[in-house]
Amino acid sequence: MMSDPNLLSTPLFSVQQIKAAEVNAVKSGCVSLYELVERAGHAAFELLSERQANTSKVLVLAGHGNNAADAYITASLLLKSGFDVELQASLASHPSDELTQAINCFQVSGGETKPFDVTKIAIATIIVDGLLGTGIKGELSSELTKVINTVNGSNAWILSLDVPSGINPNTGSYQQTAIEANMTLVFGGLKKGLLTGKARHCCGEIKLANIGLNEFLPESSTAQINSFTLENTFLPRRRDAHKGNNGKVSIIGGDYGMAGAVRLAAEGCLRSGAGLVTVISRPEHQFIVSATRPELMFWGCELVDMEVYLKLGWASVLVIGPGLGNDDWGYNLLKAVDLTDKPCVIDADGLTQLSGMPMADKDWVLTPHPGEAAKLLGLSIAEVEKDRFSAAKRLHQKYKGVIVLKGAGTIIFDGNQYYVAPVGNPGLASGGCGDVLAGVIGGLIAQGYKSIEAACLGVVIHGSAADLAAQEGERGMLASDLMPYIRQLVN
Repeated sequence: MMSDPNLLSTPLFSVQQIKAAEVNAVKSGCVSLYELVERAGHAAFELLSERQANTSKVLVLAGHGNNAADAYITASLLLKSGFDVELQASLASHPSDELTQAINCFQVSGGETKPFDVTKIAIATIIVDGLLGTGIKGELSSELTKVINTVNGSNAWILSLDVPSGINPNTGSYQQTAIEANMTLVFGGLKKGLLTGKARHCCGEIKLANIGLNEFLPESSTAQINSFTLENTFLPRRRDAHKGNNGKVSIIGGDYGMAGAVRLAAEGCLRSGAGLVTVISRPEHQFIVSATRPELMFWGCELVDMEVYLKLGWASVLVIGPGLGNDDWGYNLLKAVDLTDKPCVIDADGLTQLSGMPMADKDWVLTPHPGEAAKLLGLSIAEVEKDRFSAAKRLHQKYKGVIVLKGAGTIIFDGNQYYVAPVGNPGLASGGCGDVLAGVIGGLIAQGYKSIEAACLGVVIHGSAADLAAQEGERGMLASDLMPYIRQLVN
């Protein structure tokens, strides 16, 4: 049994939304822009004071925007507290009033601004990054590129203020390079791009500092979901429940040599709580499927005949694509699925087949990785990864349904709301993990969840299971290692 899952989530914002909140806060008379800078600097100072002894030497790097103003205030507070601080910066030709005030504050505290020195940067032990923040525009200068690359090549512990310099906070991508921080202290509201794409590597641990903008932030169409989303979602089942209550799923795929894909998807479906699961695959694969997981039913398919249509009709949900292949056998099975009115999940080779078929606007969940998304949209992978939110939107515009754009910070989109799931780890970059996810999502739909709910919960369960499995190490983690943790999480 499930609760009514009004998905627990945290709102995410664009840079423009947060800047508008700052303007509205100032207009309200509650705070000035410089006071917001001071609050940000105090938050960074408090974090550093808690984590580092005041005997530590701190190198602060500043640019010439308001992110630099945050850095100057942080440096002045560190100086007053007894830290050994050096601040290196590029000088602004037309500094804002806030930056001018922050520089004066730093100088009154006894600080002296020095030019960038990559020799000192390379041997620093603690670095505060206040170079660019949200103010990145166009390509980086050669000087900034050299500074950022030197920071990344050092052994320093790195704190980025608001955004790792170089990252586009709306998309999570960068053009040339970006700071690879150990921690990012975000001010005012979580920027949506920090949880997906390259930002997942560059941000490190993310902490949010409340600087007084909460009441001025707008309603957001983007939200973060993670393991807390699962809280109170799965209620105990009725004591008189039977397998028919929990849905019937047909898993379709497994062309020659790819029995493992459909087998993994089918077990993922069972482990998510589905009541009955049938695998439709090449007859040669029955032993592999049934002998290793006898709870799975099996139907051998050489041709799409009436028996296959009966098996499709039996199911409440269809999952097609794992190991489906790109030949006529898989194409004909996908066409058969298209003729049904069943909700379905399409993954892997099913997506490759779909990219060449006139199918759209069905009750389906599509689960492409960036390469599959590129095929579906006729783009390059680089174009997809440059703006994953835009790619998810374009996929929905073309194919409708629910889009699950997999990757570092998976994005789920149903045409109205974006969900970003910063769960999982590089251990998922191995064969079969995506097949398991497709099965989990299908199993949740079969149990009565709406497609968007099943997609969100499935991604969180799958990624959180990977994080639990990775406690024994990311390298060598297998798709089948997720199964006991999937069972744990749905309970």
